[in-house]
Amino acid sequence: MDALDIEVVADVELDDPVFLEGLPGVGHVGKLAAEHLLEELESTLVRRVYSNDLPPQVDVGDDGVAELTHAEFHAVETDGRDLLILTGDHQAQSNEGHYRMADAFLDIAAEFGCESAYALGGVPTGELIEEYDVLGAASSEARVEALEDVGVEFREDEPAGGIVGVSGLVLGLGGRRGMDAACLMGETSGYLVDPKSARAVLEVLVELFEIEIEYESLEERADEMEDVIEKIQQMEQQQSPQVTDDDLRYIG
Repeated sequence: MDALDIEVVADVELDDPVFLEGLPGVGHVGKLAAEHLLEELESTLVRRVYSNDLPPQVDVGDDGVAELTHAEFHAVETDGRDLLILTGDHQAQSNEGHYRMADAFLDIAAEFGCESAYALGGVPTGELIEEYDVLGAASSEARVEALEDVGVEFREDEPAGGIVGVSGLVLGLGGRRGMDAACLMGETSGYLVDPKSARAVLEVLVELFEIEIEYESLEERADEMEDVIEKIQQMEQQQSPQVTDDDLRYIG
């Protein structure tokens, strides 16, 4: 296999499409959002991207069939804005690999006529939260203003440390190519897979692109995660030292 191998699965004509990147990251927010769009909207698998920058492994399906790990592009035609969605289970394993693969992803997006791009991800808060804001970064002031109009927040010095991985490169390299690029990051604790944060990002996309989706499956996953969080909290409480009346007698 070549260092980078792009398999052409199908070709479709898209009308003014936007490129959406949803690979794994903090809280799997971007991956969950991208996969939920594919669950809700009719899509066509158009490209598979194989690379030796990905982990050396195969992914085994429910039927027991193994396939070399890869990333996928799906084309989605809607009554609103057509979409080209990138999904996968892994990111590159090195700095150089991130650049190589991000360039390849942007080449494919350009091939389908994408002039704008959105990287989807999460930004860690380090604590459990109730309200899920969506933070943004963009390649132009005009895009910042447009995203503020749909509730995206732009905060000084956030995210701390910048945006790493493919999401940062879609924004940075895409901007250098002249693409209208942005990154949408749902707030998340960073500890667990976060369907609620993914929904917050999806709600921004729905308003931007005038598409309609349901959230039932995400709500079910969110309920499952709430149960997990509750069990973790109970375990933490049980492991915390209990203060008794006898203990209090020795506190000065």
